[in-house]
Amino acid sequence: MADDSSERTEEPTAQRLTKAREEGQLARSVELPTAAILITATLFFSLAGNFMFHQLGNLFSSQLQFDRKVMDKAELLPGIFFQSVIDGYILILPIMFVLAVVAVLSTVLSGGLVFSVGLMAPKFSKLDPLAGLARMFGTKALIELGKAIVKFFLIGVILWMSVTNNIDDLVSINRMDLGTAIHHSGNLILDACFWMSMGLIVIALADVPLQHYQTNKRLKMTRQEIKDEMKNSEGRPEVKATIRRRQREMANSRMMEKVKDADVVITNPQHFAVALSYDPNSDGAPTLVAKGTDELAQRIRERAKEAGVYMFEAPELARALYFTTKLEHPIHEGLYHAVAQVIAYVFSLNQSYSDSGGMVKPTLRIPDNMRYDENGFLFE
Repeated sequence: MADDSSERTEEPTAQRLTKAREEGQLARSVELPTAAILITATLFFSLAGNFMFHQLGNLFSSQLQFDRKVMDKAELLPGIFFQSVIDGYILILPIMFVLAVVAVLSTVLSGGLVFSVGLMAPKFSKLDPLAGLARMFGTKALIELGKAIVKFFLIGVILWMSVTNNIDDLVSINRMDLGTAIHHSGNLILDACFWMSMGLIVIALADVPLQHYQTNKRLKMTRQEIKDEMKNSEGRPEVKATIRRRQREMANSRMMEKVKDADVVITNPQHFAVALSYDPNSDGAPTLVAKGTDELAQRIRERAKEAGVYMFEAPELARALYFTTKLEHPIHEGLYHAVAQVIAYVFSLNQSYSDSGGMVKPTLRIPDNMRYDENGFLFE
């Protein structure tokens, strides 16, 4: 049976997608910004075209008129010309601004926004003639050719229908005065642009999902690539540290949940805290369900206080349990007697519903080979 591990059948990982995004490999549709810009320009000129062209006409006419002062001082002409250019830019600035915003927004909608310095660096691999031929006759080139043919055909049909439906108006333009002819021609052009933009929108609606599909297909990975990526990621020191930290956090979270079910918490009282659970109906020894030092010990004490778990202060026993017993394991047999005294004391308190004022706390004896200091060294 053939091994299909070399086939790109797996979805791209988050790391692969991030790297592709940094390299500028995004799903981009050229058709969507084109359609958005054309429909926006058509709507803008439909609403404000008369005013804009009227102002531009007045500006143009004013530049053909010269008063006596200008004719006597030719050095004034550069300043007048510069001012007319400024006035012209001010008139067309709104439409330029609107179209720029639409171009950026439509581009972002089609594939997101990313700035990559690497995209501006020259790539000498693109000078390879064989690679160029492969791009020219590849699948992507054929799809782009098909889109261009469909676009040409669709726009051609729309223009042909616009001319056919308005043939009488086009013929009658030569019998109109200049102002009326310009106004009427502008309306015909706007009408044709509107229907062309509708056609481009149809193409864009089909092109956007196509670009996403092609990009996702191009970024798909083989099983071996995923294994190599996981191996490389887990081998990095910062990733290992993150994994270990999360594992500790999850383990501590599970441990803290078990504190509320403990029978007693034995404390140092500040640096160590050990939670024990005991089932009197079983033959097993008490089990250590939580332990910690310093900050974690403080959290265990706070959790025990919230849950109403009795806290027994026994520094030597707390240290002995901490250093000799693992989590979820029975206590060391050498500590049976001391722990039994503590549990019996706590159970007696619970049964009598009284505080420790009426009962004497037991005196505990810890074996010499289990008497640890705070650093985990045995006392000599």
